[in-house]
Amino acid sequence: MTESTEQNIQRKIDGKGKTVWEILNGAKFKIDYYQREYRWTEKHIQELLDDLTNHFSEDYDPNHSRQAIANYGHYFLGSIIISEKSTGNFIVDGQQRLTSLTLLLIYLRHCLKGQDEERDFDALIRAQKFGVKSFNIMITDPPSEVQERTECMEALLTTGSYNSANKSDSVRNIVTRYEDIERAFPEKELTDKDIPYFKDWLLHNVHLVEITTYTDDDAYTIFETMNDRGLSLGATDMLKGYMLANIEDEKKRNFANDMWKKRVHELHELRDMQDQGKEPDADAFKAWLRSQYAQEIRERKKGAKPKDWDRIGTEFHRWVREQHQTLGLNGSESYYQFILRDFEFYSGQYLRLIKASNKFTPGLEHVFYNAQYAYTLQYQLLLAPLNPSDTPETVDLKLKLVAMYVDILINRRIWNRDSIAYSNMQYAMFLVMRDIRGKEPRQLAEILQGKLEDGSKSFKDNPRFALHNMNRKYVQRILARLTDFIETESGLNSHFVEYTTGKGKKKYEIEHIWADHPERHKDEFSHPTDFADYRNRIGDLLLLLKPPNASLNDAPYSHKLPYYDSQNLLARSLHPNAYKHNPGFKRFVESSGLPFHAHSEFKKADLDDRQELYLQIAEQLWKPARLTELVE
Repeated sequence: MTESTEQNIQRKIDGKGKTVWEILNGAKFKIDYYQREYRWTEKHIQELLDDLTNHFSEDYDPNHSRQAIANYGHYFLGSIIISEKSTGNFIVDGQQRLTSLTLLLIYLRHCLKGQDEERDFDALIRAQKFGVKSFNIMITDPPSEVQERTECMEALLTTGSYNSANKSDSVRNIVTRYEDIERAFPEKELTDKDIPYFKDWLLHNVHLVEITTYTDDDAYTIFETMNDRGLSLGATDMLKGYMLANIEDEKKRNFANDMWKKRVHELHELRDMQDQGKEPDADAFKAWLRSQYAQEIRERKKGAKPKDWDRIGTEFHRWVREQHQTLGLNGSESYYQFILRDFEFYSGQYLRLIKASNKFTPGLEHVFYNAQYAYTLQYQLLLAPLNPSDTPETVDLKLKLVAMYVDILINRRIWNRDSIAYSNMQYAMFLVMRDIRGKEPRQLAEILQGKLEDGSKSFKDNPRFALHNMNRKYVQRILARLTDFIETESGLNSHFVEYTTGKGKKKYEIEHIWADHPERHKDEFSHPTDFADYRNRIGDLLLLLKPPNASLNDAPYSHKLPYYDSQNLLARSLHPNAYKHNPGFKRFVESSGLPFHAHSEFKKADLDDRQELYLQIAEQLWKPARLTELVE
């Protein structure tokens, strides 16, 4: 073979459509260390499950034979790019989807545990080569992280759970996304009897295009071409083509096109922001169209068909074409105005909200607070009451009202150990969105306050709120809000961003007032377990700077108290000096009626006092009446 022939073989590119089974069965894919992070969010998992289960449900009938699945509709899940080297096949693009599919397969395997079907998954998840079993998708380096990820995947495969505390971001994210699958999988629609049918459809009727190259240069050239130059038309491009084709006047069509391109470019610049996916422009359309037009959502029962909400989430470009009359699109001018007025307004507001969710913005601070919990459901709620004719002042007031409502709701739910996961709150938030659509500020405030007061749990419903393994991040954010609240109400500057996102010497962490020494509290606790339970209650917790705080972890309260006097106001309030020469704080304590007082010692009764204090601060900070107070 000549040298030129060898080079041509090395530089060839293969592309082939394959089923999930064909891609993963006995495969070995490697992920280079420089691009190994798994970053999918709950939103991505929810959308994947919605897409798959909705398409399967369109054809599924429990009376069908298993063989009938071969004639069910097929679903295209996109492309993956592989660089084939002498050391193995490396994923250049597609890690997120393949890892998520693997997590779904692990979940389905657990659903079919003890059945013959269970073995169908083994070669798709973990294959054996030279007598050694290894997972089909794995990172390559460094060894410590390879071991950590292997342990994680092994635990999920065998037990369905893994303690990811103090592990890498990627491993923590893998575990969290697996838990999202457990929560979001529609068990009422796909029961144990239905899952074998769904499994067959997923493995043999869901397709990807596997693009294989034989050099990294070719692999990354294809990756950049597909992602930067937009070789394939996305839903946004197809919608633009449809809209512009219906504008007859050439000048107006060109103007609308320029406006569209400018805004989509601005939305694409959001890609580097936290939790923004590859299609922020599509996310903007989904939030806008759902907020203004979705009238129904798919019932969570077997055989239910996708409704407005669901179809906008999966094929909004097609939905707009089918619903053009409902949207008032009945002539050239209406299409032009839909871009000039509606698209420009709602996409512009969405752009503002995403920026506010990533950077603390006065006036939109509650959007930032909610984004700290990765609460992506807030965007369609925020857009729902807005009208293009609203003044900027009215827009800002409406956004503040809705963001504050979400803030109160999710902090109440966290305090009461209720889930704020997308799948658990999607239906309830759809109903709220529909109820507040187009409402003016006063009516909006009254509706939202009424929803909070109508049967919603308050902080008093869980007087023993405490830190546990699964809520550490939530507790840190709540402590940050409580601390920030009493400081700003006392006339000090806000430090919320530092409390939650600080790094290095400015990094804050949760500190227990009681050191982990149950023997010091034998007079009040007969068993270490009782002590540990009390010690984790929020009344025993503070937010303190990491470096100096680490040296005080084991110190008794009497040694910590002088240090607390130099810290944030919530910590200082334990010390008598906080109540001297501090007029702003003294005025706040007097006007709020909150039971602040110094603690010369910190016994069980003192912790009880602090627990009640924190609860009352939370009730004031997140009281529903704040909504109507904004419009008075």
